[in-house]
Amino acid sequence: MKIHLVDGTYELFRAHFGAPPKKAPDGRKVGATLGLLRSLMLLLSDPEVTHVAVAFDHVIESFRNQMYPGYKTGAGVDPDLLAQFPLAEKTASALGLVVWPMVKFEADDAIATAVARFKVKSVQQIVICSVDKDLTQMVDGDRVVCWDRR
Repeated sequence: MKIHLVDGTYELFRAHFGAPPKKAPDGRKVGATLGLLRSLMLLLSDPEVTHVAVAFDHVIESFRNQMYPGYKTGAGVDPDLLAQFPLAEKTASALGLVVWPMVKFEADDAIATAVARFKVKSVQQIVICSVDKDLTQMVDGDRVVCWDRR
């Protein structure tokens, strides 16, 4: 069995800036969520992809903001994008994926914790679907790999 761990925050940001703008019938902007949905559906179309979890920074700030002045915040993030996080999480969940909406910690923390936990299980391979360079420290030969899905 392979486990795919997706950085939902990165995917949502990428879709926001890369997918065409789209509005729901009620006027809400949903283009980023639709882009994320397309990306996840493409991932799930591979017959080897059977176990997927998606981690989101449900809240941009974390405990690190108390520790490090100037650490990333939600300042400057497009409000239309921030408003799509709950919808994106519901969309991923509706696909039957495990969703980790992180509040006190970050999506990276959830992914790293999952890698550490699943490495001791009888998992053939753990695929980290993220371009976050911090997660490369989790790479362990062919058993734990990073995959830039771009």
